[in-house]
Amino acid sequence: MNFTKLRFGALGLFVVAALQVAVVSCSDDPGVENYYTQSKEYASTYLQNRSQYSEYLKILARARGEYDLRLVDMLGTYGDYTVFAPTNEAVEKYLAGRGLTSVDELSVADCDTIALNSIIEAAYFSTDVNDGPYPKSNMLEHILSINSYKEWDAEKQDSVLGMYVNQASKITHADDSVANGVVHTVSTVVGSPNDLIGAVILQDPVCKLYSQALLVTGIMDTLQDHYVDETYGWKTDKDRIDSCTWTNPSLLILTASGNERDNVAYPIKRYFNYTVFLCPDSILRDKYGIETLDDLRAKAHELYDPVYPDDVDVTDETDRRNALNRFISYHILDRYGEYYTLTSMNNDQLQYNFNRMKYDICDWYGTLMPHSLMKFSFPSGTKPGLYINRRGVRHHADERGGYNRGAKVEKSNYKVVRTGLNGIYHYIDEIVAYDLTMQNTVMNDCIRLDCTTLSPDFMTKLTDGEVARGHGNGSNKYPGGSNNSDPANNQGRNVAFKPGYVRNFDLSTHTKMHVRCRSLYYGCYEADEVLFKGRYDFTLTLPAVPAGTYEVRMFTNAGYDTRGIIQVYLGDDPNKLEAQGIPFDMRKNGVELFNWKADADLGDEDAVAAFDKAIHNLGWMKGPKCYTAGNRTTPPSDGDPNLRNGDSNGRQIRKIFGTFTTDGKKDQYLRIQQKMESENNELPFDFIELCPSSVYNSEYFTESVW
Repeated sequence: MNFTKLRFGALGLFVVAALQVAVVSCSDDPGVENYYTQSKEYASTYLQNRSQYSEYLKILARARGEYDLRLVDMLGTYGDYTVFAPTNEAVEKYLAGRGLTSVDELSVADCDTIALNSIIEAAYFSTDVNDGPYPKSNMLEHILSINSYKEWDAEKQDSVLGMYVNQASKITHADDSVANGVVHTVSTVVGSPNDLIGAVILQDPVCKLYSQALLVTGIMDTLQDHYVDETYGWKTDKDRIDSCTWTNPSLLILTASGNERDNVAYPIKRYFNYTVFLCPDSILRDKYGIETLDDLRAKAHELYDPVYPDDVDVTDETDRRNALNRFISYHILDRYGEYYTLTSMNNDQLQYNFNRMKYDICDWYGTLMPHSLMKFSFPSGTKPGLYINRRGVRHHADERGGYNRGAKVEKSNYKVVRTGLNGIYHYIDEIVAYDLTMQNTVMNDCIRLDCTTLSPDFMTKLTDGEVARGHGNGSNKYPGGSNNSDPANNQGRNVAFKPGYVRNFDLSTHTKMHVRCRSLYYGCYEADEVLFKGRYDFTLTLPAVPAGTYEVRMFTNAGYDTRGIIQVYLGDDPNKLEAQGIPFDMRKNGVELFNWKADADLGDEDAVAAFDKAIHNLGWMKGPKCYTAGNRTTPPSDGDPNLRNGDSNGRQIRKIFGTFTTDGKKDQYLRIQQKMESENNELPFDFIELCPSSVYNSEYFTESVW
């Protein structure tokens, strides 16, 4: 089997790779003692000049891959690479373990696997990555992780810190800086697991009951069989190279009246990922008295029979209406979610753009349970961390008195492998369910959904190991837009999607769509958005909500010449959607559309509330106060500029599209159609809100401005 893949976002052909711009390493100075030379050889020259790597070089020379790529030559070109180079002794141990005596006895496919496992197309020094996975996958598209352990050094007669790649390959010499990256010497050939996430879960002795439930419901088959979309591809190699690399001038997309150019590329291949949440057997026993699969079945009926009384007697556990099936499928997302990426907390600068005294960073996702939704929050305060189905602000109730503690997600101990080729799993400290508490308490709130979360494909691992949402450029997590028309100098990494290959969106053939990379300076919620361009026409399957009446809103930046005019449609039949009001001319700003005024110009709180009510009746709202753009090191205060008052022309606004009423069991659809015949029009699709009537039409509470 030939494992070599053309890299997403970097040209797989080394001849073209020379055109790529080098990504700055996460750490330019790992320590003077780690530098081996002043001359800075390329990685290939470094290996060739040291005899202890001669066997590894033979493997690199024999490896070819589907694009006939010579890895030795690639490592001698401009770029960024992390190389885990096994010594001759390490290669000999590997050969002996397979009953071989020479590298010549390895097949080309064997050499491909060894070589591609050992290289990451980004430079990572030992100071760049704490215990856990590397941000990018290796060239085999597998995840590598680094683990550090205290161990006894007989020579030094002392405990030392040992670093291991994938828990098996010890780094015996780290951080040799080369002109195009870094070389780490390893004691054994680096391997990577080929298991899918279901098989990894089955090997975990901590969560046997959830594993049994996954098996009897048949959901384990989904986790194991659904990985690669075999229908996705490119007509020719040239078509693929032109479309799938950030080096094509024709894919520099003009935005914001021509002030910025988004550097766009398409995924080379399409995968399917999963994120699974498991409650350990010990917690099931101690907290719920659950010790057997029958106990778990009884708990599932306790949770779901009151919500779905018509399905109480569905005994086929592979049926989605069955209580145990609902129970276990609700614990699974059809996307890839690490601890810090399930919200825009990001464990980085982005957290400082939120007013976290008044608003918890949060995001919402559908689950494998049909017509369900799950909320993730990362509050500050005395009980920080990642929670599922939490309501409140920080450690207390919100302005409307709503509070639910939710299940806390354990921050992974990376000494235990919790990733597979197609997913990741996390431990949680209590059961999660789409039960009455979730539907009546947690979801009895304005549900704000960032548009970069609306399709699982936006958060599925690409061939470079990243996802489209928040796609960075090496160490730069926030490359943002650029006015540079030369792709080699345009650092943006924006991921586009082909019609027919992005779940939840039905795109016309004229529709161009890409997920924008993040910028701390964008006037966008969570620093990103989905951008539609040209004569776009798309229908979105809205996320599921409980039974009730909901208002549908969109937040966007209006008031630019390139925005155009859109017509909006809503309904539960995608072929018979109803037009909502007159077309929205997005070229006009808030001042022109509804006489937008800043809060400071309106007077006291009563005057502000009266203005908000008046414009709401006309179909408009200001943006929320929770988010402030900029490169910050501390959270904003109440008086800082924000999406509600940050623009004097009122460009950052919410448009109320209309309402729908649902029984909670049927899909609802939103269609947005560009009415101008122009390829230059665009829609910055930032976030949507599904707001229940109990919130926007309450006689007791005004809706939060946050």
